[in-house]
Amino acid sequence: MAETLRELLSEEELLGFYEQMVLCREFEESCAEQYSKGHITGFLHLYSGQEAVAVGATAGLQQKDYILSAYRDHAQAIVRGAEPKKVMAELFGKATGLCKGKGGSMHLFSPELNFMGGYAIVGGQFPIATGLAWASQLLEEDRVTACFFGDGSMNQGTFHESLNWSRLWDLPVLFICENNFYGIGTEVHRASAQAALHRRTCGYDIPSEKVDGMDAIAMYQATKRAAEWVRERQRPYFIEAVTYRFRGHSMSDPAKYRSSAETDVWKSRDPIINLSRRLMEEGIATQEQFDEVTKRCLAQVEESVRFAEESPWPEDAEVWEDIYV
Repeated sequence: MAETLRELLSEEELLGFYEQMVLCREFEESCAEQYSKGHITGFLHLYSGQEAVAVGATAGLQQKDYILSAYRDHAQAIVRGAEPKKVMAELFGKATGLCKGKGGSMHLFSPELNFMGGYAIVGGQFPIATGLAWASQLLEEDRVTACFFGDGSMNQGTFHESLNWSRLWDLPVLFICENNFYGIGTEVHRASAQAALHRRTCGYDIPSEKVDGMDAIAMYQATKRAAEWVRERQRPYFIEAVTYRFRGHSMSDPAKYRSSAETDVWKSRDPIINLSRRLMEEGIATQEQFDEVTKRCLAQVEESVRFAEESPWPEDAEVWEDIYV
């Protein structure tokens, strides 16, 4: 393992990691504000605290690789390349949204970016990821399918079926579990007989590892290594990213099942603060640069809200478009 950050990535790339995490954090905090104002309705699941997973993992993949997510998908779409203003417009239900206002918070989708969807059904992305990987194999494409999901989805039958088929058929799938310790309000050890989630893949002969999901650099290294392994061997791999959501399961969740002491411990490991500290310690960036990054991100988020507010609602006739039958 490299001793310094400069041995791993360029200064531009490292600052890019930092800026992406700040943008995602500010975007999510703005979403919370817009939800409270009634501009965003329905369910809203925020990603604050988990930014290192999306940023580090996405950087370890190639643009041609598929990415699938669960319903906590805003940050992953933005990091993959979706314009924040289009994501915000989608959350507002506007015609200029990423999915023309028809998907909303939990169903972001952009085939142009190979971002193959957020899924509201718990575990709904597993069979889709398996199918995409199978298609890539049949078409002899040099493509990895990265499937992100939460710890709570690992008790779904789709998880076990998909892991079984992906190994039986030797498909190029990289499973990335974002273990934030809670399936809504239920702790992992109360729902899983094997709380070390990465060990559960042994029943399917799929190699796995546990990674610090609060460290964007660690996530980048692990995902890059794993994706190369999957690409070369055409076999599935599993990463358990240990992370923490700073907010409740959704905006309607006060998260009273967690102690303030527990939350404080994890907030002390904030991926944004810790990366900035390391960048300063190694002389890569200054506080003034970080302040400038925050200013740029806030401006981008504010512009996203303005764009969403000023965008038109979908026309009534749109209800008949983009349907199967």
